[in-house]
Amino acid sequence: MILEIAAAVAALYQLFAIIACFTFRRAADARLSPSAAASVLKPIAGLDDDLRPAIESHSKLHGEYELLCGVRSLADPAVALLREFPRVEVVECRTQAANGKVGVLIDMVRAARHPVLVVNDADIRVPSDYLERVTAPLADPSVGIVTSLYRAEASTFAARFEALGIATDFAPSTLVGWLIGLEEFAGGSTLAFRRADLERIGGFQAIGDYLADDYQLGLRIRKLGLRCCLSSTIVSTHLGGGWRDVWLHQLRWARTIRVSNFPGYLSLPVTFATLWAVAAATAGAWPIAVIVLCARLSMAIIAGWMVMGSRDVLRLWFLVPLRDLFASAVWAAGLFGNTVVWRGRRLRLNREGLLRF
Repeated sequence: MILEIAAAVAALYQLFAIIACFTFRRAADARLSPSAAASVLKPIAGLDDDLRPAIESHSKLHGEYELLCGVRSLADPAVALLREFPRVEVVECRTQAANGKVGVLIDMVRAARHPVLVVNDADIRVPSDYLERVTAPLADPSVGIVTSLYRAEASTFAARFEALGIATDFAPSTLVGWLIGLEEFAGGSTLAFRRADLERIGGFQAIGDYLADDYQLGLRIRKLGLRCCLSSTIVSTHLGGGWRDVWLHQLRWARTIRVSNFPGYLSLPVTFATLWAVAAATAGAWPIAVIVLCARLSMAIIAGWMVMGSRDVLRLWFLVPLRDLFASAVWAAGLFGNTVVWRGRRLRLNREGLLRF
């Protein structure tokens, strides 16, 4: 009976996720408002193949904005590429913080001129109407921060496997959270907020010792009594590396979520439809297993293809169950341990998500 209830809950979650996906699609068709004048801040560390297309996409945005790219040193190999773009203002950043990215952001905020700040990761590529979509919600005084979903493109099979999970698991779970009023996700794909609200929480200095700086920024702005809003735009990123890289990346993500939001982490198994389908099949409840698995694959295709626009979901849909079991293993491993690997460095986290060296 317990197994049947768990499987039924998992199937119902998939159906609810489908509703969340269609709700998001309708919201994405809403009319845009003119974008507010914004300072776009991109922390940069080194030169890779993803940087040029990312900067090119930011150089073609609609509206009034400045594009600041922060580097630790003008000797950074990325600087030569950045200076090819007249739009880009390179900012040399010297402030030190346990989270090096936050140290760069502290100095970029000082250099920024506009009252609205938009932060995203170095490899993020955006559509031309990006600023309109991410700043429009800030016209509502009850909204304090805007974030966005991201679509991952990959150059290796292992990375494509990881990207499959982002499109068919992470994205729909985020949409379900928004549909039921859990506005907790704020990711490095996009963080748009008012400078005045950043100052009210103590600036980026207040979160310089946290690994999950994006989550902490959203948390502190929400504590001001303001809402976190999900933008209708979807940005793009790039993944690479082999299976070890995928495992370490996913494990870092899992442990970061665990220390940032432990109750939420413990609730994740309700979304493990494939795991419950396998359990049901093992117990001989084949009809239940088939129903749960069909619900899972239907939701994966709707979320991954119709919402996220991932072509790989149509090509690799048959790997979704295997990827789900991989995610279950990552979740179990994430329950234990307090170290993560980030940019080749092994870091230690305490129970609050603070970095310890």
